[in-house]
Amino acid sequence: MRKILLYALTGLAAFVGLTHNINAEELVIKGTYQGENIYVKNPFAPSGIGFCAYEVTVNGMITTDEINSSAFEIDLSVYGFKIGDDVNIVIRYKDDCTPMVLNASALQVQKPAKFETVSVKDGTLHFTTSGETGSLPFVIEQFRWNKWVKVGEVRGKGHNQTNTYDVKVRTHSGPNKFRVRQTTGNRKVQSYSREVVAIVTTPKITFKTSSNEVTFTGETMYEVYDQFGGIVFKGYGTSINISTLAKGKYYLNYDNSQGEFIKR
Repeated sequence: MRKILLYALTGLAAFVGLTHNINAEELVIKGTYQGENIYVKNPFAPSGIGFCAYEVTVNGMITTDEINSSAFEIDLSVYGFKIGDDVNIVIRYKDDCTPMVLNASALQVQKPAKFETVSVKDGTLHFTTSGETGSLPFVIEQFRWNKWVKVGEVRGKGHNQTNTYDVKVRTHSGPNKFRVRQTTGNRKVQSYSREVVAIVTTPKITFKTSSNEVTFTGETMYEVYDQFGGIVFKGYGTSINISTLAKGKYYLNYDNSQGEFIKR
C-alpha cells in the first residue's frame, strides 16, 4: 500500500510517499481542527465502475459521509472536536487514481492578514494585504445608523505576497466611513483595516409613508424594525411595500438617517 501524508500545519505542507501495494492506496491528512469541514474531489475509478475513494476514516472512525460521488464533504462537526484538537483523516482509494483534497489548509492554524493600504474612491473600496495564511473571507463594513453594517464580502486570495482587492460599495449622502475585517476560521482572532472616509455631496434622502408603502426620494439601503427591536425588512431601493405589516409603530434606518412611522 502506498501512503501519502499531507500535514496541514502552519507554514508546512509535506507529501511523503511510503510503501506501495497494487490493490489500494491511502491519502492521510493531519492537522488541527479549526471549525471547518474538508472537501474532496473524487474521480471515477479507472475500471469505470464506481469512484476512486472507497473509505474515509477520521481519527480511526469510519465516516458516515456519502462518498460515492464525484465530490464529497468530510463533516468534522459530528465528532465533537474542539478548536485545536488533533485530526487524522485517512482516505483509502483504488490503484491508478487519486482523489484531491481541495482545502487541506482548513486544518491549519490560520492567522488574519495584515492590511497594507485601504482607500475608497468613486464607489469602489481598494485595499491591499500581505501575510495571508489561507483563503479567508474579507468583510466590508460601513458605519451607518450608529453601528457598523456589513455591506460586502470578498474571498481572500490566500497568497503570502501582496494581494490587491477592489470592491464596489454603496454610499449615502454626507461622510461615508468604511473598514475591512478578516476573521480566522475559529472566529477567535479578528484583524481590522484602518477606517477610511469618502464625502458624498448628493442630496440627503427623505421619505414619506402611505397605508401600504414607504417611499424614498432616491435609492438607499434601509432597515425596518418593530417596537421590540426585531428586523422586519432590509434591502436597497426607492420604496418598501409595508402592506403586510401589522398596525403599529416602526423604526426606519435609511440613507445616513433614522426615523419612524405608524402603520395604520
